[in-house]
Amino acid sequence: MAEVLLDALLDSLKVFPFLFLMYVLIEFLESRTDVTRNKNVLRGGLAPLLGAATGIIPQCGFSVMAAKLYDKKLIRTGTLLAVFLATSDEAIVLLLSHVTDGAKAAAVMPLIAVKFAVAVGAGYLANALLRGEKLSELEEGEEIVGTACGHDHEEDSKLKRYFVHPLLHSLQIFAFVLAVNIAFGAVMYYAEDAVARFLQGGYWYQPLLAAFVGLIPNCASSVLITQAYILDTLSFGGMVAGLCANAGLGFVILFKNVKAWKRNLLLLFVLWAVSVAVGYAVCGVQAAFA
Repeated sequence: MAEVLLDALLDSLKVFPFLFLMYVLIEFLESRTDVTRNKNVLRGGLAPLLGAATGIIPQCGFSVMAAKLYDKKLIRTGTLLAVFLATSDEAIVLLLSHVTDGAKAAAVMPLIAVKFAVAVGAGYLANALLRGEKLSELEEGEEIVGTACGHDHEEDSKLKRYFVHPLLHSLQIFAFVLAVNIAFGAVMYYAEDAVARFLQGGYWYQPLLAAFVGLIPNCASSVLITQAYILDTLSFGGMVAGLCANAGLGFVILFKNVKAWKRNLLLLFVLWAVSVAVGYAVCGVQAAFA
């Protein structure tokens, strides 16, 4: 068991420097976009496309921003779904950081392509079905904060923004990765044959189960799904299903409006159903070309 713990620690430490560099890079590239000033664009014909494009960016604020805009009836349902389906939380960063396995890192592009296509398609379909949806106007002077806690890194010093925040975020994800590696390592150590039989027999159940995990509003769920794929205990189709269902903290924001619980449950079910369907479709393609 000591060997399992050591291997898990070493594998996790290999990823940490790349996690830190990725989060520093994200802070440098992240531009401050006031979507409240562009609300007319978010209502227009390109809204689902723009929603999917922003959702793909590995930044936790976009799903929160979309949820707040939607709850105030400033964007349409299809635009919200496009953002939610495209969001991957920590998955893209984690895959890109896993440079020790080129095949896993290369999965980033097909993952982005599938999620973007699904997000755009579902967004336009929902807006077409709900073409009579009524929208409101943002009150003069009102602002929508894009982070769940209302914290804006641009208010911090450069040291905090480009070193402290990326370091703390990297340590958090490192802890999640280490926990997942230890858990999977222990399972494989004590029950390798049973796990192998389950994976072979449960291949077609993976999208269903992964999508449920993806609904958990925490970055740990995206880490668990992605790391399971990296460790070859989850298929690519299962990962796609789980990450399509992973809308970050978006649903936490929506469910704060308890009066709209029926609407929120319906959105949750639609997101899960679309994610499962996409996961099975990807698994079918994989099986056809296997």
